[in-house]
Amino acid sequence: MKHMEKFNSNIIEKNSYNPIRCTELLKNFEEKEVISFGKKLNFSGVNNSDVYNISAPFNIKNKIFISGRVENRSAWANSQVMFFEENEGTWYPSKNTPTLPLEDGFFTKIKNEMIIGGVEVYPTPTKIDPNSIGYRTAFYQGEDLYSLQKFTTGPDRMKDIRLVSLSNNKIGVFTRPQGGKNKGGRIGFTEIDKLDDLNAKTIINAKIIENQFAPNEWGGANELHFLKDNKIGVLGHIAYKDIRDDRHYYAMTFVYDIKTNKSSPIEIIATRQNFPKGDSKIPELSDVIFSGGLLRHGDGTATLYVGLSDAEAGSIILRDPFDSM
Repeated sequence: MKHMEKFNSNIIEKNSYNPIRCTELLKNFEEKEVISFGKKLNFSGVNNSDVYNISAPFNIKNKIFISGRVENRSAWANSQVMFFEENEGTWYPSKNTPTLPLEDGFFTKIKNEMIIGGVEVYPTPTKIDPNSIGYRTAFYQGEDLYSLQKFTTGPDRMKDIRLVSLSNNKIGVFTRPQGGKNKGGRIGFTEIDKLDDLNAKTIINAKIIENQFAPNEWGGANELHFLKDNKIGVLGHIAYKDIRDDRHYYAMTFVYDIKTNKSSPIEIIATRQNFPKGDSKIPELSDVIFSGGLLRHGDGTATLYVGLSDAEAGSIILRDPFDSM
C-alpha cells in the first residue's frame, strides 16, 4: 500500500500456549454448553439497502442509537454508516444525524469524549489496476452525533483499531496489522496518554499479542470492556478460508492482562448457526458473523450484536463471557 509504514515486528510479547485452530475452537464451543438462539433485527427507511455489521446500542443524551453499515446488495466498497433509533421493534434512521462515508462503525467513550469510528475506503488507482482501493480506520469525535468531526486516521490497510479508557488515566489501543508476519491480521496493544497521540506511528508500533492465531487464520478486536485488576475484555472475530475459498467468521472473546502483556486463550462465543437462516451478500460469506458489540446486563448474561453474512444484522442473549473477571 502506498505510503504504508513498516510494522516494528521486534516488539512482541509471547503467551505461554500455542494457538488453537478455528475448527478445534468451534468443536470446543459446540460441546461446551447449550447457547440460546438469536434473532434478526429489523431495519427500515434505507431504500431496500442492506444494514449489517452493526454496533451494540449506545446512549447519547438519553437517546438509544445503533450504528449500521448500509450498502446495496450488489455494491462493493460503497458503504455508509448511519445511525438508527428503534420504534416498535424496527430500527429507523435517526432524524438529522449524519451519514458517514465508512464501513463497520463503532462507538466508544474516552475520558468523557464520544468517539465514533469505522473503516474509510479511498481510491488508490494504478496503471495495472485503475479501480484499486485502500482502507484505513477513521475516528470522529463530538459532544453528540450532530457535531461529529474527524480528528485522525490509522495506518493504511489497518481495520479494527479500538480504544478503551484505562484506570491509570491513559488510553488503551488495540490494533490489527496485516501483511508479512502478520498475514491476514493479528492483534496488537499499546497505551497513549491522550487522543492527540492517536496516529499512524503509535498504532504501528503497538506490541503484537503473540500466539493467538494459527497459520492462515486471522482475527481482530471489535469492542473493548475494561475489567478489574487491569484486565481488558476483548470482543472480536476469528476467521479463516477453506479450500473452496469460502470464508468462516466467528464471534470470539479473550481477556488481555495489561501488567503481563499476555492474553487468555481465544474462545468462540457465537456462530452463524446460532441465528435464523437468511441472505448472504455472496455465497462465500454464508458462514460469517461479524462482532459488533456486547451489552452486558450485570446478571451473568449479555446481548451480542452482530452482522450476518454481510447482508443482515442480529442479536443473541448469551452467558456474559467476562462475568467472572
